[in-house]
Amino acid sequence: MRQFAAFSCPGLLAVAFAVVLPAQAPSGTPRDAAPSHVPASPASGKRLNVLFLAVDDLRPALGCYGDPVAITPCIDRLAARGTIFRRAYCQQALCSPSRLSLMTGRRPDTTRVWDLDTHFRAAMPDVVTLPQHFRQNGYFTRSFGKIYHGGGPAAKDPPSWSAKPRFDTGDPRRYVTPANLASTGAKRASTERGDVDEDGYTDGMICAAAIAELEQLAQRGDAEPFFLAVGFHKPHLPFCAPAKYWDLYDRDAIPLPDPATAPADAPEYAMRSWRELEGYTDIADDGAIPVEQIRTLRHGYYACVSYADALVGRLLDALARVGHSDDTVVVLWGDHGYHLGEQSLWTKANNFELSVRVPLIVALPTAAGAVARTGPTDALVELVDLYPSLAELCGLPAPDGVEGTSFVPLLADPERPWKRAVFHQFPRAPEGRNRHRGRGAVMGYAARTDRYRYVEWRDSASGEVAARELYDQAEDPRETVNLAGSAAHADAVAELAERLRAGWRAAVPAGR
Repeated sequence: MRQFAAFSCPGLLAVAFAVVLPAQAPSGTPRDAAPSHVPASPASGKRLNVLFLAVDDLRPALGCYGDPVAITPCIDRLAARGTIFRRAYCQQALCSPSRLSLMTGRRPDTTRVWDLDTHFRAAMPDVVTLPQHFRQNGYFTRSFGKIYHGGGPAAKDPPSWSAKPRFDTGDPRRYVTPANLASTGAKRASTERGDVDEDGYTDGMICAAAIAELEQLAQRGDAEPFFLAVGFHKPHLPFCAPAKYWDLYDRDAIPLPDPATAPADAPEYAMRSWRELEGYTDIADDGAIPVEQIRTLRHGYYACVSYADALVGRLLDALARVGHSDDTVVVLWGDHGYHLGEQSLWTKANNFELSVRVPLIVALPTAAGAVARTGPTDALVELVDLYPSLAELCGLPAPDGVEGTSFVPLLADPERPWKRAVFHQFPRAPEGRNRHRGRGAVMGYAARTDRYRYVEWRDSASGEVAARELYDQAEDPRETVNLAGSAAHADAVAELAERLRAGWRAAVPAGR
């Protein structure tokens, strides 16, 4: 049963939104000029801004996605005036590969980034990233918090930004309680209930800095549009949030993982732990987690989700207060899904639905002559589609070399026929090791269609298929049984194997 409490989105102003469908940019449009057809806001007559909101490790644990537990009034209100993509998928369920795929519009085998350490410009020094594309077309671009993954100047990608990113070097205020502050290392306790306000943790500081930037941009006027990227750390581990967000929930009313066991007949490759949770001081080395601790971890995750939701509300409120709600596209996305004990797994780093399905919400401002169309779509889309979609929405020249498909037509017609499949992957280290480097010894390539998820685990050297998986999403949406070895599903396996070999280009909707 969903738990309700005396909590609402703080001060979020009601602003009507509608769909803007600009014409295709002419191929000869200069990079430093505004294309003549750029959609104009009735208030300013200027190009559309972008508020680009990333939430780390957020699965669709949101009220607007039907989660029976989540208390997320701010994101729910954003969704109510925009489009909810109910079947959006990342390209690899790990922070760096997923984010770099989105930010470059390329898939992991093109970026050559499959782990947490590789920087994409090593393989693609001249690629133009999403914010860089906007910057080259006259936008002021800046980031706050976690947008790219990793440390060091190169990982932050200076070509993407007009001004130096802020709070991009990690999570400096990860813990606040005396017990955790007295300890050392990045991984202390796995959860924390902090007796602090929202700005007591790093994400609150990120939010406050981004709001200050919005206010400064408003004071500068409309000389140039902005692309403002804000990346929150929560609900990434450790599950640390101010006490009031823990208090929103009755821990004992939060359901335990279901299913809690591995899928029948799943290969070892599918079930290997990333061992992210095991490194925390209150988690046993063998990964065994008693029921009461499972409850605490799940409670902590939802507390962090509600904390991130409140910060999103503060940003949207500030956007309205400075007068930019009527000329700004707001996009909210999670970099991958998350397991909270389901299928005996924790965190991410696999090819299951819970780890690859992500929240994606796009809310567009009212424009003269536009026809309002909001609500959900069940069309299959991918995070790699976001780059060309934002470019089209803002009237920018079509980006070169992207491997995604603009989903702008779905904003006007959410039920139109769309992609026949979406694709994701995950590497595995040699047997006996948990974390891979590079493309790993084995790569699990997956195709998700309307009904099935099909996975081939291929030897990275020979290409030989070492194991297969097939899950019937219509009959078994929790993925409890691998049907790949079933004679009754041999035809489905053969058909999906061919679809996987044909790849993403063969799945693009007609006319796109």
